[in-house]
Amino acid sequence: MSVFFIKAAQLLLSLSILVVLHELGHFIPAKIFKTRVEKFYLFFDVKFSLFKKKIGETVYGIGWLPLGGYVKIAGMIDESMDTEQMAQEPQPWEFRSKPAWQRLIIMLGGVFMNFVLAILLFVIMLFVWGTNYITKDDVKYGYGVSKTLENYGFQQGDKIISINGEAIEDLTIDINKYLMFRDVENVKVEHPNGSVENINLPEDIGTKLFEAGDLPALEPRSPFQIDSIAPDFPAAKAGLQVNDKIIAVNGKPVEYFSDFTYGIKNSEQNNIDLLVERGNEKINLNITPTEDKKIGIVTTKTDKDYLKFNERKYSFSESITSGVDQAYWEIKDYLAQFKYIFTKKGATQIGGFAAIGNMFPPTWNWQAFWYLTAFLSIMLGVLNLLPIPALDGGHVMFLLYEMISGRKPGDKFMEYAQMVGFFILIALVLFANGNDIYKAIFG
Repeated sequence: MSVFFIKAAQLLLSLSILVVLHELGHFIPAKIFKTRVEKFYLFFDVKFSLFKKKIGETVYGIGWLPLGGYVKIAGMIDESMDTEQMAQEPQPWEFRSKPAWQRLIIMLGGVFMNFVLAILLFVIMLFVWGTNYITKDDVKYGYGVSKTLENYGFQQGDKIISINGEAIEDLTIDINKYLMFRDVENVKVEHPNGSVENINLPEDIGTKLFEAGDLPALEPRSPFQIDSIAPDFPAAKAGLQVNDKIIAVNGKPVEYFSDFTYGIKNSEQNNIDLLVERGNEKINLNITPTEDKKIGIVTTKTDKDYLKFNERKYSFSESITSGVDQAYWEIKDYLAQFKYIFTKKGATQIGGFAAIGNMFPPTWNWQAFWYLTAFLSIMLGVLNLLPIPALDGGHVMFLLYEMISGRKPGDKFMEYAQMVGFFILIALVLFANGNDIYKAIFG
């Protein structure tokens, strides 16, 4: 089976689980409060359904358009835009007839279910698989450092000792997450010569790294070799060969892969001078990288022990506390990303279904699958809380207004708000997937 179908199958299964459980989060409290649910659908049934069956007062079905799912709750202005029903006298079983606090619980049920699912998955994963972690000395060759961090005193090959004065004995969490999403004031490092330095960083270090394109800012160094060369790319056109050993970029020695990428990325000229060792001779090649600083080579690491992983197992009680803690930080880190998304550069990084699908591994791996499902559940929960009228967050916003002011927004206003929200969502979906198409065509 091709990589595309393996990733697509994982994405479809993950989204199906998330959509069903999210909608179940609305369905259960609606039933508890004796509110009629007319439809419960996985995917959208525009014009027709792949499957449907009525049980009691609810039609359960599967639509053909895999862009989500929905529950149609009687007496509620939602994506169905059932204005005919809303024009009739309110009935006791309808959403609009229920107290505001009950309607609020119904609307928050989906998001609540997303967060509960993420916590549950993290707990189970920790209990079943445990975690692999690394310490300072397990990063054999230290870290390759971006130009931005070099400007603050980091050196190539540094090892991390502490962050904000707290010793880091476990580097399981990517150090780049700290820099990008968390408040990092200072980092104590051990330089390659054995000296120790406490480096102070500005409050907006994450923004500086993002704007400079210095991501990842730190990556474990590893020796490397050329595995393959893409035809019609700059490296192939310049005459680079698979058995060549890259030993310098623009005159600067290259020992690790991070040295190579650093040299290309920070070259002050459009073309780069590549010094390679071919057999017993040294050859200079002049290469002009693409706009995104690529030359078209695939490399492999020659020392598989450049990172040493240690295994940690959890008891059931430990997995609960650690799972809740992991979910908390995943949610917090995801929320922190929004300060980058709402920028000109950040907007170009937004991806659609192709970008999400590429997050899944090329071979079926249940541990990776459940982790990504937990992460997507957090993402779905957070996005649904955005105050856009067509989303749960939009309904919650109007309900809170009603509870505070004592005035309920009119049906006509809600209809128009729903339409505006729907068009905003369509625009965002088109934009995100348009980014995917653009990247697929132009790289």
